[in-house]
Amino acid sequence: MANSNAPTAVNVHKKSATLELVYENGDSHQLPAEYLRVFSPSAEVQGHGPGQAVLQHGKKEVQFLDIEPQGHYAIKITFSDGHDSGIFSWEYLFQLGENHQQNWQQYLADLDTAGKSRAPQFIALGN
Repeated sequence: MANSNAPTAVNVHKKSATLELVYENGDSHQLPAEYLRVFSPSAEVQGHGPGQAVLQHGKKEVQFLDIEPQGHYAIKITFSDGHDSGIFSWEYLFQLGENHQQNWQQYLADLDTAGKSRAPQFIALGN
């Protein structure tokens, strides 16, 4: 059985750090690396049950290091911050694309509420 939300093309735009998914009907989703990183389906990000998600922050500069197919149903993305445990199903990627604007607005609101930033935080080391 074919996955109706499987893209017909997957394009990685390294310069803009964007994953483009093109669908049979001509629609496409442009998903930035930072967006995919903070919405990774991994247990490290989502937790092991409802309400256990861990707010990701400081991921504004994250890039794609590698994208590997996982059978015919998903891709595994390795990010420049070392995160590589999320398996992104075609269905999950489609939902992320369809709900991009509202997901992103909620993420920004959650960051603000938590007093966190998209900017990477660097630790100053003493002499």
